Amino acid sequence: MEGFNHSRVSEFVLLGLTDSPELQIFFNVVFSIFYLMTMFGNCLILFTILSTPHLHSPMYFLLSNLSLIDMCLSSFATPKMIMDFFAQRKTISFEGCISQIFLLHLFTGTEIVLLISMSFDRYIAICKPLHYSTIISQRVCVGLVVTSWMVGFLHTMSQLAFILYLPFCGPNVIDSFFCDLPLVIQLACIDIYVLGVFMISTSGVIALISFLLLLTSYIIVLVTIKDHSSIGSSKALSTCTAHFIVVFMFFGPCIFIYVWPFTNFLVDKVLSVFYTIFTPFLNPLIYTLRNQEVKTAVMKKLSSQYLYLGKTTPRYPVQ
Repeated sequence: MEGFNHSRVSEFVLLGLTDSPELQIFFNVVFSIFYLMTMFGNCLILFTILSTPHLHSPMYFLLSNLSLIDMCLSSFATPKMIMDFFAQRKTISFEGCISQIFLLHLFTGTEIVLLISMSFDRYIAICKPLHYSTIISQRVCVGLVVTSWMVGFLHTMSQLAFILYLPFCGPNVIDSFFCDLPLVIQLACIDIYVLGVFMISTSGVIALISFLLLLTSYIIVLVTIKDHSSIGSSKALSTCTAHFIVVFMFFGPCIFIYVWPFTNFLVDKVLSVFYTIFTPFLNPLIYTLRNQEVKTAVMKKLSSQYLYLGKTTPRYPVQ
């Protein structure tokens, strides 16, 4: 990174979520629990889908990739934030800060495209069930996943290409618990307000358009099943409502933060928690564990593991 940026700033200071010692202890416990449960839940889903032959279908392939991205998204900044709660001075190197920006936009960009791919999969399954097997093949799903990662990579590279050549000579204080483009770009020593607003707002517009596409797909699905049985309609409405809540929690903060950059709203830090911590935690609960097939497979895996441990536990003879 040093070859790209001729700056005098070698590190940035993160102010974190709060400077209250009591709240820092509380947040440390809460976010540690959320992070561990997120990693455990997504790992369990990945293991279950990969090790269960009848779950090797396009839909579950997409769900397993969602779990993988959620693990990555929850890990790029959360572990450091948890450790920083006990640090007197919260700092991050220039290279570490750029890496966080790279990973954040890579994983969020990838997840946006993957969520759109999953909505397309649900649309074909409900609206064109007779053509599902021919339209959504394994090859198509692999293509969708590869495309999502490529789009995420191209998006994050476009953001880094803009920031790497900016001079940073102070100040170096970031009012958040991780590095993000709207926060770091304000610390540049040159006035790039107009260009910065354009670059950052592009991410917000992409998130807004993607959100509207997902909303449209949910509406089409609900309209398609409205003539079906009331039980089916009720179940679909419940599923779509749960999905929409999680989608809104992911896209809402992204749209708010990136469509109106450089506003320095205090709520920006709170909103960042939603798409970096809460959404990766809720996705496996809403998208995957509500599915009866996955739920049954998970219970079988857990029960078989419990029985295996019971059999391998040494038993001592009664004297």
